[in-house]
This record gives sequence, C-alpha cells and structure tokens, in this order.
Amino acid sequence: MDLNEVHRGVQKRKLKKRVGRGIGSGHGKTASRGAKGQYSSAGAKMFSWTFEGGQMPLFRRIPKRGFSHASWDKQYHVINVGDLDAAFNDGETVDAEAVNKIGLRRGPAAGLRILGDGELTKKLTVRAHHFSKSALEKIQAKGGTAEVLPGPKKPVRNKMKQKKPAE
Repeated sequence: MDLNEVHRGVQKRKLKKRVGRGIGSGHGKTASRGAKGQYSSAGAKMFSWTFEGGQMPLFRRIPKRGFSHASWDKQYHVINVGDLDAAFNDGETVDAEAVNKIGLRRGPAAGLRILGDGELTKKLTVRAHHFSKSALEKIQAKGGTAEVLPGPKKPVRNKMKQKKPAE
C-alpha cells in the first residue's frame, strides 16, 4: 500500500439525512417516522434511558431505607498537632490557607478541625473551627493561642415578619 491508496474508498464527509423532502429522497412521506403512532408527530416526547417499557422502574422497585446527612453535612480537614509541629516553624500562624499552601490537606472543605495526636514543641497561633480538648491544652502549654473561628450562619427558618400589634 502506498500513500495514493490510503484514502481510496473512504468518504470524508457524510451527508446529513434530509427527511421530509419527497418520495424520491428515500426519507419522504412519513420522514422515517413510520405510519401513525405516538412518536410520528413532531412534538412527541421520547422516553428517557430510565424508561422500562411500562414495567415498574428499578428505582421504584427497590426499598428505600435509612437516612443520610449528606445533603447538609460539612466536610472538615482533620489535622493533628503532631502534623502541625512537623510542617510549621515557631511563631507561625496556622489557618486553612496556610495548611493548603504547605500541602497538608488538599481539596475543598468547610473548615479545619485540630486534634491532639502527637507532640507539639513550637509556639503556634492556630485558627480553626474546632479544637479537641487535648489539642487545646497542648497548644496553650507551649504558649501558643487557639482561635475558634465561627461556623456558618444558621438559616432563617421563618421568613415572615411578625406583625406589630395595632395601637
């Protein structure tokens, strides 16, 4: 085979199927939709991939049990004081931005949780959303400070304002 024969017999551009352009086109009269029936008209809604031909769908056949917090649960980066001791120098400030920059944790999270596993030998200023009791004691024992950041604001449940009594 040489380069002259590579493209021989290969159609480079496939023509669009032009439906409803008369009998001679091969797709005339019913425009390849068949005769009558639900899907022959232009506004027909074709079924989705979940449709099982009128059989009870799988999602409805399977029993629903259990409970999930997934819709409102927050994911926090969990870091031990031993990891902070290895990653940060004496007198540095530890917060979510600094932790991501150093590479201790990656990806999105709602905040930081500091736990007390490991030893702390440096004075650090730690800003996080939660501290375990042992982590708080270890940070304060070395002269560091632990600032608890506020969590997300609670949603307002009743949006209707109270009417003032008429005077």
